[in-house]
Amino acid sequence: MSTFVSHIVADLSRKALPANAPSTSTERVQIASSQSKEALRDIFIKLEQSQSPENLRKCIDALHNLEYHQQLLSAELADNEEQTLRRAILARVALGLYCQALSTFLDEASEAETEMQWWSDVVRSRRRAATYLLQTLPHRVLNVSNVVLSTLRTRNIPVHLSVLKPSSLRRLFPSTSTLRPNTLTLALFPHLHHEPYSIALTSSYETHFLVSSSPTQTATSAYGAFTQTLYGVARVCGTLATLPVDLAQGECSFKHKELKRIRDERAEVLGLLVDLRDRLASALETADSDEALFELAQFVHYLQTIISGHEFSPLSEDVSPGRLLESLSVLANLSLPSHTSLHSAGLKTWELRRPSWLTLTWPRLFLLPPLVLYGIRTAYASRASLEELVRGTFETAKGFWEDWILKPLRGMVHTVRAGREDGVIVTKESVRADLESLERMTLALAAEKLQYSTPQLEALTRQVQMGDLTAVMQIYEEEIKSPLKSAMQGSLLRSLFIQIQKAKVDINQALSGIDKLLKSQELTFAFVGVAPALAIVYGLFSNLGRLWLGGMGRGRYGGKAKRVGVWSAMRRIERLLIAQPHPRHTRPHPVPALEKAAASATFVSPLTSGLLLLSVTHLRKYAETALPANSRLREGFLEDVADLENPSLGRADKLRVLDRMWRSWGEPLGWSRVAA
Repeated sequence: MSTFVSHIVADLSRKALPANAPSTSTERVQIASSQSKEALRDIFIKLEQSQSPENLRKCIDALHNLEYHQQLLSAELADNEEQTLRRAILARVALGLYCQALSTFLDEASEAETEMQWWSDVVRSRRRAATYLLQTLPHRVLNVSNVVLSTLRTRNIPVHLSVLKPSSLRRLFPSTSTLRPNTLTLALFPHLHHEPYSIALTSSYETHFLVSSSPTQTATSAYGAFTQTLYGVARVCGTLATLPVDLAQGECSFKHKELKRIRDERAEVLGLLVDLRDRLASALETADSDEALFELAQFVHYLQTIISGHEFSPLSEDVSPGRLLESLSVLANLSLPSHTSLHSAGLKTWELRRPSWLTLTWPRLFLLPPLVLYGIRTAYASRASLEELVRGTFETAKGFWEDWILKPLRGMVHTVRAGREDGVIVTKESVRADLESLERMTLALAAEKLQYSTPQLEALTRQVQMGDLTAVMQIYEEEIKSPLKSAMQGSLLRSLFIQIQKAKVDINQALSGIDKLLKSQELTFAFVGVAPALAIVYGLFSNLGRLWLGGMGRGRYGGKAKRVGVWSAMRRIERLLIAQPHPRHTRPHPVPALEKAAASATFVSPLTSGLLLLSVTHLRKYAETALPANSRLREGFLEDVADLENPSLGRADKLRVLDRMWRSWGEPLGWSRVAA
C-alpha cells in the first residue's frame, strides 16, 4: 500500500473499529452465538493484521462458510455484540477493498505515466529513435520470419532460399492497396494495423523545358529542368533512407498516445474513487444499524460501478448482510482481479512497456568485447608512448602539487610563525651605514669651515639624523657665489658630495618604507600566489564529487535530477488546476450528490483530481526519500502535500497551497536554479 493510500484512509481505519454494544441476557442466545462470535473475532483479528488481497478473499470465504453452515448473517440468533462485530467486519472488508482499488488504479496510472515519459523521450530525438530501431531489430526480424514461415506452411510451399528473394516475397505478400502497408511491413511495425500510412516515394516535378529561338534561354531552361530532376531524385532517396526511422518514431508516438489514454482513464477512475471517501466515512460513522448497512451497501455498489465502468443504476432498498457480502465477494474475486489482468494483457498485447533490459543493451554487449579487445591490442602496441604519457602526466601533477600548492603553503606557515626581519629591497644595516657616513661628512665639514664647538656638533648630529643639513647648505650658498674659485680652493665639491650622500640616504629610507609595506602585505601576496592553484584543485574535486554523487543519485536534497523532477511536478500541478483537461469519454459521476458540485467554479473534475494525485504522489515520495528525516523542511513539505491531497479543498484553495509551496520551498530546494 502506498503512503498516499495509507494517509487517505488512516482515520477511516479507526472508524471501522467495532463499538461497545450491550449483550443480550438470554442464555440460549448466548450459548448459540458464542461459537459464531469466536469465529468473527478470529476473522476481525486477521483483518487487523493484514488487508492484502489474498487475506481479504480468505476472510470473505470464511464469512461465506459461516453463513452457509451456521446462518451467521441472520439476525434471529445474533445478539447486539455479534451484530456490531459483524458490521465492523463488513466495514473493514469494504475499507480493504477500497484501499485495494485505490492502490491498483494509482499503480496502473503511475506505471502508464512512467512508460509514457520514456516513449516521449524517444519520440523527441531521431537519434534515440534510430537507436531504438537498432535495439528492436532482432525482434522485428523474428516477427517477419514467423509470418513468412506460417504463410509458407499455410500454402504448403516448401522452404527454400529462393523463396526469400525479394521477387518471391513480393508475389507471396502482395500489396492490397497503395495507401496501406503489406503484411511484412505490418510484421515489422505492428502499430500500422491502427495507423496505416501513405507516403509518396516518387513526386512529380514540373520541368519547364522551353525551346526558344535564343540558344541562351534554351540552355538555361534545360539546366533548370535537370536541376529539378536531380533534386527530386535526391529527395526520394533521402525519404527511403529515413523511412525506417520515421516508422520507428511513429511507433513510439503511437505507444505514447495509447499510454496517455490509459493513464487518463485510470486517473479519472482514481479521482472518482477519492470522491467516494466521504461516503465511506459517513457509512462508518452512522450509529443506526440498518442505515449504516444501507450506506455501506450503497458505497460498495458505487465502487463496483466505478471499477466496472458501467452506467449508474440506483440501489434497491432491500439490503441484507448476505447481499452485501455477495457484493463484496464479487468485487474481491471478480471485478478487481479481472481489471488487473485486462490491464496487464493490454499492455502486453500492444507492447506498451519499454523493451527489456537485454533488448536495450544487446548492441552494447555485442560491440563491447571486440572494442575492448581492439583497445587492449592498441594499448599494447603503443605501450611505450602510453607509458611515457602516464609518466609525464604523473610528473606534471606531482610538480603542480609540490611547487604550486605545498611550497607556497609552507611559506605562508613560515611567515605566520616567524615573521622575517630581513628586508625585501634594502637592509637596515645598509641604511644605517649610509646615515652614519653622512653624519661624519657633515660634522667634519662643519668643524673645519664653521669651527663648531662640541655642543654645536652634538646638536648638528641630531639635526642630520632628522634630515636637516642647514649648516652644509649655508656653506654651499657661500661657495656657489664664486664657483670656480671655490671649486679650486674652497669646499664646494665637499658640500656637493654631502648633498649626494644625503640624496642616497633619502632614497634608501624611501626604499626601506616600501620594504616595510611589502613585508606587511607578505601574507596577502602569499595567499594571492596560492589561490589559483587551490581554485583549480577545488574545482576539479568538486566536479568529480558532483559527477560521482550525481551518478549514484545522491546529493543535496536528492540531487539535481530529483529536484528537477519535483519542479516539473509542481509546474504540472499548477497547470492542471488552471486549465483542467477534458476526458475524451466522460464517465457519469456515480454519486448523485456530487453532480451539482460539478457546475461550480471551484470543482475539480475526476480526471484532474486523478492526474493531480499522480503528481502529488511523486512529491510525497520525494519528500519521504530525499528530504532529511525529522526536519522542519520535510515536515512542512509533507503538510503542504497533504493539503494538495485533501479532496475537500477546491481549485482556489489548492492554488493558494501551491503559491505557499513556491514561496516557502523554492529557495531552499533551489527550484529557480535547477530549472535554468
